[in-house]
Amino acid sequence: MGALWAEAGEIENAILGPHFPPKAKSVIFLFMCGGVSHIDTFDPKDNKWAGKIMDAVGFGDNLAEMKRPVIPCHRTFTRYGESGIPVSDWFPHVGSVIDDIAVVRSMWCNESNHFPAVIETCTGHRGRQFDHPTFGSWISYALGTANRNLPAFVNIGRPSSPVQLTGGYLGATVAATPFNAGETPIPNLLPPKGCSASERERQMQALDELNREFRDTYAINSDIAARARAYELAARMQLAAPQVVDFSDEPQHVLDLYGIGEKETDDFGRQLLLARRLAEQDVRFIQICHAGGGNGRWDAHDNIESHAPLCRATDKPIAGLIRDLKQRGMLDQTLVVWSSEFGRTPWSQNTTGRDHNPKGYTVWLAGGGVKGGTVHGATDEVGYKAIEHPHYYSDLHATILRQLGLDYNRMQIRVIGRTMRLVEDGDGPIREILS
Repeated sequence: MGALWAEAGEIENAILGPHFPPKAKSVIFLFMCGGVSHIDTFDPKDNKWAGKIMDAVGFGDNLAEMKRPVIPCHRTFTRYGESGIPVSDWFPHVGSVIDDIAVVRSMWCNESNHFPAVIETCTGHRGRQFDHPTFGSWISYALGTANRNLPAFVNIGRPSSPVQLTGGYLGATVAATPFNAGETPIPNLLPPKGCSASERERQMQALDELNREFRDTYAINSDIAARARAYELAARMQLAAPQVVDFSDEPQHVLDLYGIGEKETDDFGRQLLLARRLAEQDVRFIQICHAGGGNGRWDAHDNIESHAPLCRATDKPIAGLIRDLKQRGMLDQTLVVWSSEFGRTPWSQNTTGRDHNPKGYTVWLAGGGVKGGTVHGATDEVGYKAIEHPHYYSDLHATILRQLGLDYNRMQIRVIGRTMRLVEDGDGPIREILS
């Protein structure tokens, strides 16, 4: 809801506009909580190293000698589309739209534990010595809202950490607004039953007059003025938000695309359909956290096969989202991003599981000016470390910003006498995957 504040002049120095013509109007950011194994999904390796002992000294924070056996990948990879990009049998539906996707196999970050890695990948900074805002909050701060009745930054699904929602030193006004795919998108937001739009407008006019008197009386108290303003802006959403989550006007073939009505895909399918409807209403940044809470259910220490049901839950809805955006002519202006906080190691942990791996992993992007059917970067022959065109995670941030028309070098703010930047490290946008 912070973009509504910015538009109303309540956020000092908000940018409220792109630096140059954007390629994308909205971002749908799919965050798989817990660390997806790139080796078993989008970065195939042969099994010639399986069973061999690997020297993993220096992995993560561990400087002691550590040797682990490489475990085989039991997935089958199929080349899809005209591009012939190989995709795991865990993601056959995503494979069917691979010609719209740019796969980056050479991402890396510093942190090897979940909570620090989530902080690093969602804020662009390590640690919490400063209250850095999450990436979507920067988007809300920079661009404001394109729809006065809806927030610029929405989160759907349970995150791994509250840091994924925070406005940090940009303020709570640009934090994520949580939405649910159901009759009540936001708790306590629905107006009284039977209240028409015209009646609600009359109520708001009366409230505005009362609040104007209140603000004049208590103008010196900024907290009270801010609270009153928040209620006014929230009221704009009361009639708009329920309409967005009402799927009754969606034809059956669209529901089928997302797997809605099917046991394994219904929940995530509804979340992605809601994301499309929010993008249709010009919401800037829609973050969807899958399998969050705690370390995240993609955390496969005990058995890498625990990925299987998570892949089945997400594969068809993700492909359905891309197909739906494309058939509506929205994909060119909607950037879809798939990521996790890190990947997983080639060696075993607890016999059949994989450990955390921040040294090399995969993200992919589709739409929004991205060159589909491309692969960029590579990890080494076992999938441990990014060695070809390595990209620090902030390069992904810079890439998304560029497609939204924002110069990452200018994403900064002065806080407590210090200049804070969204992107401090890295090489900037990944231009090789952009059209």
